[in-house]
Amino acid sequence: MRDEIFKQPISKQFEFDKNVASVFDDMINRSVPFYEISSNLIISFLIKELKSDAKIVDLGCSTASMLLKLFEKNSKFNLVGIDNSFHMLEIAKNKTKAFGANIEFICADILNSDFKFCDCVILNYTLQFIRPLLREKFIDKIYQNLNKGGVFVLSEKIFFEDKRVNKQVIDIYENYKENQGYSKFEISQKREALENVLIPFSEDENKNMLKKSGFKMVETIFKWGNFATFLAIK
Repeated sequence: MRDEIFKQPISKQFEFDKNVASVFDDMINRSVPFYEISSNLIISFLIKELKSDAKIVDLGCSTASMLLKLFEKNSKFNLVGIDNSFHMLEIAKNKTKAFGANIEFICADILNSDFKFCDCVILNYTLQFIRPLLREKFIDKIYQNLNKGGVFVLSEKIFFEDKRVNKQVIDIYENYKENQGYSKFEISQKREALENVLIPFSEDENKNMLKKSGFKMVETIFKWGNFATFLAIK
């Protein structure tokens, strides 16, 4: 379905409810620049880096698009998706059944979930919705639950510390969304709904947090404006 949620005046803050779940695939593809390209880059790296039966956990897996791409590349992966949105997981399960994929889904708060002995953890555009004071502890938990040599993939919206550059990049991003078919009203409505819900860190803040947790290698492998994907290896 096409994302038209914000064509009407908002009545609440942004949340991953039934309405958002029903249009999420369209929303993320039109809202995150080069989402498909960056996802394929992540998958290509994981195929090269991980063993064929690796355990991969996608935290905040939404409708399982990433997990299904991984299954398509290697059906031997041990794939697990965790999300606290029942509606997202219902769509994920239906998509998985249609593909004949073998993926385990858990409906739970990722902060309190058990995902031990992982070879890879994926956290795509999810940490930004977690309260900043809880992020370091959560990244520590991810590090501790990865096997030695394990891979952590983190994708986030970021901000620039220079205010002028940050404003210019935000303006460019809003122009991008207009080119994707969103109206100025929709863009304004979504921005208001996300205020104090999506709280980004800078690129350096994200990388320093990963290093502080103990990751021996931290790199930015994809970046467009105020969106970035980080790769960390234990």
